Amino acid sequence: MNRTSTESSLTSRSSECNPWKFGGLSFYEMGRRLWHESLRDEVLGRAAQLSYYIVLALFPALLVLTALMGVFSVQGYMPRLMSHLSQVLPNDALSMVERFLKQVAAGSGADILSLGALGALWASSSGMAAIMDALNVVYGVKEDSRPFWRARLTAIALTIGLAGFVILSLALVLYGTRLSAWIADLIGLGRVFVVAWNLLQWPVVAAIMLFVVGVIYYVCPDIRQDWRWVTPGSAFAVAMWFVVSLGFKLYVDNFGDYNKVYGSIAGIIVLMLWLYWSGMVLLLGGEINAEIDKAATARAHQDPDHEEAA
Repeated sequence: MNRTSTESSLTSRSSECNPWKFGGLSFYEMGRRLWHESLRDEVLGRAAQLSYYIVLALFPALLVLTALMGVFSVQGYMPRLMSHLSQVLPNDALSMVERFLKQVAAGSGADILSLGALGALWASSSGMAAIMDALNVVYGVKEDSRPFWRARLTAIALTIGLAGFVILSLALVLYGTRLSAWIADLIGLGRVFVVAWNLLQWPVVAAIMLFVVGVIYYVCPDIRQDWRWVTPGSAFAVAMWFVVSLGFKLYVDNFGDYNKVYGSIAGIIVLMLWLYWSGMVLLLGGEINAEIDKAATARAHQDPDHEEAA
């Protein structure tokens, strides 16, 4: 099936199958297709492009959060925040991000709509625009139905939404214990509710991540598809992100000595490598969803009377 027919089939049939049936594909066939399509779409190279663009967009995005950090007064929680980030970020990258966040927090304020913040928002949206371009390639479509201004506004909206996800996650992690204690006192459950929240806060954050990745797969490619809360691709991307992040951190902190090789820029190199692996699992998750859609469409065309349960 060529890319032109893929585009039309994804548009017309992507929502008519249950993605968890994998379009009738076996795990072996799914793996084989994923391997060949990843090579065809140059996923390794596109993940490298994503890491570059996201690094360029990351620090303007953190500047956008400057005002919000002033509003929510997270400076006092900075050590705890760094403790949580240290679970997924290698030490070299963590130290660089920590220095930047401390500078941001020191000068933070409530001027959210300043020209500087708006300019930083425009710059930070370039990272999301790069994700949109990469997922268009993964899904085998072109940016035809959305003009430039609409695509850019979509990238800005997704960037704002991602910032909201970060703020919500930080609020759950940093303020979750106090919030759970307040709710427990309010509804009279006492210590039981607090303990339950301490156990559930990370699964809740993982569920939010699944939602965000699902939104990215739904909005970024220029195709029409029905919304699904969790897809095989999003589940794969989130699970593999945790595995890759923890594995990469373990390697860098115990075996890789980037300071000897790269010196003072070791932090940015490690951060780019972490973003590279993160971008790769995001694109692979998109490949999984695209292959399921193509297989289900081909199956439906072979048997027009066959309808799979949604």
